[in-house]
Amino acid sequence: MGNEKRFRSAVIQLRSTRSVAANVEAALKLIEEAGRAGADYILTPENTTLMELKSKLLFEKVMPEADNPALDAFRTCAEKLGVWLHIGGMPVSISESKIANRSFLFSPAGEIEARYDKIHMFDVDLPNGESYRESKNYQPGEKAVLADLPWGRLGLTICYDLRFPQLYRMLARQGAEMITVPSAFTKQTGEAHWHVLLRARAIETGCFVFAAAQGGDHECGRATYGHSLIVSPWGDIIAEAGAEPGVIFADIDLAEVEKARRRIPSLPHDREFLPEIFEQSKKMKAAS
Repeated sequence: MGNEKRFRSAVIQLRSTRSVAANVEAALKLIEEAGRAGADYILTPENTTLMELKSKLLFEKVMPEADNPALDAFRTCAEKLGVWLHIGGMPVSISESKIANRSFLFSPAGEIEARYDKIHMFDVDLPNGESYRESKNYQPGEKAVLADLPWGRLGLTICYDLRFPQLYRMLARQGAEMITVPSAFTKQTGEAHWHVLLRARAIETGCFVFAAAQGGDHECGRATYGHSLIVSPWGDIIAEAGAEPGVIFADIDLAEVEKARRRIPSLPHDREFLPEIFEQSKKMKAAS
């Protein structure tokens, strides 16, 4: 097979602040470090350019995609390093009242090869009193996105999407061999579910999973879990970060995808379960 299915991946962990300029500078520094270390594909987390909870401050700092200086900087960096650069998520203004939580995949030529808007909105009240209403400011995406890299097909997701396995299963059935989960998991939910959910998505799909995370206490008051991961198609954790910003690496061989899927061939065994095919018990029928 040669080396056409092999590449070096890098996953970057950040601790984004309220300063777009400072965040872009911090991200570029780690991206360049990853590129110098031989990475072919580099992923950053959700909220790469801004971590802000207050709506007024958020809208003051977010810009449209066109002529966005952050995107210009990432485009230039991808071209300079000659890498596939995936900005896992950044807020982009799409109207006066709504923002998109958008991923951008840049080619080594500095061209935007794919965009993905986060589909599932994190509207949650946590037991410790934390409350999030992502849909207040953000417009959910409506399309799943796949992109072809030189080594194989990539499925794009963001953070809370992780809790909706049907999206991942569909991406795998459409040819994804790798899936990205750039995230800003809260410390509480990350401690409880981060590792098990990412390993489950890898096992269910037979895909490599790249999960770049935010980690630590942020200027805006959020606390995120960190622990960026790279997971094999068999569910093994092959690289993991701690709580601090930095880069993790893994040498990827996509031949492992086919091996895992041969061992557990669940994708071709899928069956659709629509409401009309469910059998009701006698008690349920009587109640209806």
